[in-house]
Amino acid sequence: MRRALVGIVALSVSGAPIGVFLMLRRMSLTGDAMAHAILPGAAIGYLVAGFSLPAMTIGGLVAGFTVALAAGAVARLTVMKEDASLAAFYLISLALGVTIVSLRGSAVDLFHVLFGNVLALDDDVLVLLSSVATLTLLTLAAVYRPLVMECVDPGFLRSVSRSGGIVHLTFLGLVVLNLVAGFHALGTLLAVGLMMLPAAAARFWTADITRLVLLATGFGILSGYGGLVVSYSGGGNLPAGPAVILAAGVLYLLSLLLGTQGGLARRLLPRAHLQR
Repeated sequence: MRRALVGIVALSVSGAPIGVFLMLRRMSLTGDAMAHAILPGAAIGYLVAGFSLPAMTIGGLVAGFTVALAAGAVARLTVMKEDASLAAFYLISLALGVTIVSLRGSAVDLFHVLFGNVLALDDDVLVLLSSVATLTLLTLAAVYRPLVMECVDPGFLRSVSRSGGIVHLTFLGLVVLNLVAGFHALGTLLAVGLMMLPAAAARFWTADITRLVLLATGFGILSGYGGLVVSYSGGGNLPAGPAVILAAGVLYLLSLLLGTQGGLARRLLPRAHLQR
């Protein structure tokens, strides 16, 4: 449980800020698509070396970058939009990955690949998660200003700088890297949950980007702690990974209802009229 909490904290510190920028760039579903896209590479790594951390990590990275570049190329060379091409590639990747795992492994292996096992994190995985968190924070610090500008006004960024393309590719690289890291703890189907749900919940409390990043990170850590506690108190009957994502979902629903920035309660309740 302690190792699981350390892993969740590392994933929250790196993944939640990425989720914030995905949300601001209206690319929330892109994260989900990319999470499925890494499955064939991780499955090939599993087919070659079993549950080997280096093999599955390298395979996931190669598959993720390949799908991202292929979807971008199709969008630029054909009439298909990037979201449609990405959806097509991610569906193919998901089916291919499940097929590859099924060729050699059992249903238990397939379940592990799809949903992970956050309670089985060893030292090597924790080092990987911590390294990804460190690299992500350093990279975001380096590209923070143009990344924010691209979210707010991409046209202005193109008019004053040619760094837009580089920033976009760097950001996509961080997305893939964090999804591959999250895959080792939460599997391909749940890895994006800890990235997007805390970011979406934080949006109902603030519109400031810096506060969004900090609040989303805090929500991610709180979700991890709450989910692990609920899983532990349930006697092990409730799987820890889904419990963490469900805890993040509860935070999102509470924020949706009670948030001060467009929450349902604030919109529905009558407000006091201004008085002179």
